[in-house]
Amino acid sequence: MDSFLLQILNGLDKGSAYALIALGLTLIFGTLGVVNFAHGALFMIGAFCAVTLQRILSLSYTVEDPTQKDFLGNPLKVQTPYVESWFGPNVGGAIIDWAVPLAILLAIPVMVLLGLAMERGLIKHFYKRPHADQILVTFGLAIVLQEIIKYYFGANPIQTPAPDALSGVANLGAVIGMDLVYPIWRIVYFCFAALIIFGVFAFLQFTTFGMVVRAGMADRETVGLLGINIDRRFAIMFGVAAAVAGLAGVMYGPINPPNYHMGMDFLVLSFVVVVVGGMGSLPGAVLAGFILGILESFASTTWATTTIPGINQIIIYLVAIIVLLTRPRGLMGRKGVMED
Repeated sequence: MDSFLLQILNGLDKGSAYALIALGLTLIFGTLGVVNFAHGALFMIGAFCAVTLQRILSLSYTVEDPTQKDFLGNPLKVQTPYVESWFGPNVGGAIIDWAVPLAILLAIPVMVLLGLAMERGLIKHFYKRPHADQILVTFGLAIVLQEIIKYYFGANPIQTPAPDALSGVANLGAVIGMDLVYPIWRIVYFCFAALIIFGVFAFLQFTTFGMVVRAGMADRETVGLLGINIDRRFAIMFGVAAAVAGLAGVMYGPINPPNYHMGMDFLVLSFVVVVVGGMGSLPGAVLAGFILGILESFASTTWATTTIPGINQIIIYLVAIIVLLTRPRGLMGRKGVMED
């Protein structure tokens, strides 16, 4: 039972990342009808927002510390972060320690502006083009963004540790009499993903802006005839989708150290999630993300990989094949979508 619950937690952890990226992909496809292969790069850029803020907060200057001496008796020169000199060692040290969560404040405006720039500068010219053209241009954009990150940050993964208070493990089994411990930050990531997903659905469901967007997703032409600039609202939703992907990347850094190709690693899997959940279905994207994350977790156990070697690498694609053969529109896709 302990092992079973552990695999569920691992699946929810990985499924959170799948669900967040797939949610952004579905928002873009459902509103603009664009297959955005650059969405994984937005996830990567979000992770590097955390890296950037961490480096900014760690900027330091050299001072002589009279309490420390070298072997000749001279005061040692030590590096003191500017943040600690401005706010004191306790507050400044805490700010540096919590760099990853604080990066959310940096990532939101950066990702929204980047998403709007992508949509206005490039994507809008491909609305009426075939999906193959959209895939080619957005995939090319993803490679450009990837190479820019590689040029400025290097090819090696960069450690972005979680705050000390959240870097340990929690004894989840204590309350139910089991021996089950799990990393605190992974629990935080799942709760953060759930909060973002709830926020997006609440925004679309209960705000006037969101209701207009949902109406535009169902019948764009009619909404336009009512005098509503639906194109502008859809462009804003592109920025929102970029922010969702970026926030997913920011908080994923302590789990998987950011590197320039992490966006590509998640991109294909996230598209599979979108297809399994149903093209254009937001609930389907979230549901499929968690289901496939849990299945991948169980497929990675020793028993599964021993019984069927390599099953952990193909389980998601096997599920996608089965779903598309039996239900081409996906788990929660609208009737007629991909069923021609």
